[in-house]
Amino acid sequence: MLNEKFVSAEQAAGAIPDGAYVGIGGFLGIGSAEEINVAIETRFLAEGHPRELTLLHTGGVGDGRDAGNNHLAHEGLVKRLIGGHFARIPKLGAMVEQERIEAFNIPQGILSHLYRESAAMRPRLITKVGLGTFVDPDLDGARVNGITTGTMVDKVEIDGEAYLSYHVPPVTVAMIRGTTADEQGNISFENEPLTLEGISIATAAKNHGGIVIVQVEKVVKKGAILPQNVRIPHILVDYIVVTTKPEEYHRQNYGTYFDPRFTRSDIVVEGTAVRTPMGIRKIIGRRAAMCLDRKMQVVNFGIGIPETVMAVLNEEGQSGRFTSIIESGAIGGVALGDMNFGSCICPDAIIDQPYMFDFIDGGGLDMSFLGLAQCDDRGNINVSRFGTMVTGCGGFIDISQNVKNMVLCGTFTAKGLETRISEAGELVIRKEGSSKKFIQSLQQITFNGEIAAKDRRNILFVTERAVLKLTPGGLMLTEIAPGVDLERDVLGQMEFAPLIAHDLKTMDPRIFREEAMGLTF
Repeated sequence: MLNEKFVSAEQAAGAIPDGAYVGIGGFLGIGSAEEINVAIETRFLAEGHPRELTLLHTGGVGDGRDAGNNHLAHEGLVKRLIGGHFARIPKLGAMVEQERIEAFNIPQGILSHLYRESAAMRPRLITKVGLGTFVDPDLDGARVNGITTGTMVDKVEIDGEAYLSYHVPPVTVAMIRGTTADEQGNISFENEPLTLEGISIATAAKNHGGIVIVQVEKVVKKGAILPQNVRIPHILVDYIVVTTKPEEYHRQNYGTYFDPRFTRSDIVVEGTAVRTPMGIRKIIGRRAAMCLDRKMQVVNFGIGIPETVMAVLNEEGQSGRFTSIIESGAIGGVALGDMNFGSCICPDAIIDQPYMFDFIDGGGLDMSFLGLAQCDDRGNINVSRFGTMVTGCGGFIDISQNVKNMVLCGTFTAKGLETRISEAGELVIRKEGSSKKFIQSLQQITFNGEIAAKDRRNILFVTERAVLKLTPGGLMLTEIAPGVDLERDVLGQMEFAPLIAHDLKTMDPRIFREEAMGLTF
C-alpha cells in the first residue's frame, strides 16, 4: 500500500508556505514538474496562497509561452526570481522588466553549485566565475532591475587575487521531477534526459527544515528500484505526486513525450545525417566547424546558430572525432535543439549538472561554440540584456570564461538581413540588417574580452561575411567572404574600426558551395 507521502498535486501545492524559497528543478521541459506548477497556479488564483515566493532555477524552465514556471507569473505569488535564464519564461520575464518582482541573474553553473552549498549549509561560494561581467559588484552585482535590493555577490581578495563571493540562499521547498517512486518513497530518473541537481535541491530543502515535493510518472513495489539507481532517497522525500496526465504533464521535453534514445546508448540510429539547407546559418556553421582540430576532444555547442555547427560536422562525417557535452549534464550522443534542447540522441553518459560545471569551471572543456549577439571594440560580449528585455546569461558566463578555445557564431547584422550566393560562389548582401552587432557600447557585459585578451585565450568571431580574432589590442579582422566589399559591407556596418590583419584573407570558397566541403581534421 502507498504511504502517506503520496498525495495529489493539489495537496502538494497546499503544503507550500508563504514566503518560501522554492528550488525548482528543470531545464526547458526536462525535469519540469508541470502538474505541480498548474496546481500552485490554481490554488493561488482561488485562495491567494502561496504568496511572496522566491523562485530559484538554473535553466529557463518553460516553453517560451505558457508552460513551466510561466504558470507562476501572477502578482503576489512571486516576490523574487533568482535565475540563470529568463527567455523561456516570458511571463515572469515581463514582470521583471516591468519591475513588478525583484530579480537576480546568476550564472547557471553557479546556481547549480549554490544548491549544493545550500545543502551543506555553507554561507558562501568562492569562485572567479563572473569577474568583469554584469554579475561583478563593480558593475551590476547581478541585479536585474531597479527594485531589486540587497546583494547576492561580493568581491573578495584571496592570496592577492580577486574572487567573487556568492551568498548561498536557503532552499525551503524543493520541487523536482523523477520517473518512478517505490512504495517507500525512493525516486529513480530512468526516463529523464537529464538528472540536473535534484539531489542537491532535495538535500538543501530538507536540511533547512523545509519540504521536498517530487512529481513522478509511476509507482513500483518497495525494493523494485536498485539501490544504485535511486537518485533521491526516501529519507529526503516528503510528498510524491503521481501525474494524472503523463503526455501533458510529464513529457521528456517540450518537443517530445517519450523517446528511448534520450536515455539509452544501446539503440542503433539508422540512416544518414540530414543535409542542412544552404543559407546564412550553414555558411556560419561551416566556417566555425573549420576551427576544430584533432587536439580538441571535448566540445560544447550552444543554442541557436551553434547547433548548425554540429549539423555541419555530422554532414561532413566528422562528429565522431570529438565528444560533445551539454552544460546541463549530457555527454556524447547527438545534441538536439529548439524545443528538445538539453536532450541528446544516445548519449554516452548523463551526470548531475553541478559536476558538469565542476568540469567546465576547472578548464576541462577544449572548445565551445556560442552565440554572438553584441560585441564592442575590446571583444566584450552582451547576450543577456537588450533594452528592457532580459534574456539572462544561462551558462554563457561559466563556459566562456573557462573554455580553452571559443568561437562566437552569429550574423554580422540583425533584423532583416537577407543574403544569397551568386553563381560564382560569392556572398551577396541583398538586404542589410537594420541592427548592428559590432557596436561602440554595450548595455551589459556577459563576457569580458579584455580579461580574455590579457590571458591570450583563443577567441574567434565567425559571421557570414567576416572572421575576427580577439587580440590584446582589440578585435582584428582576419577574413572576409568572397564578393563582400570591405568598406561598405564590413567596416561600414561596424560602429568602431577594428584592427585589420596585414594578410587579410578570403574565406574558404568551399563554405559557399552546395556540395559537401570534404572537411577533415
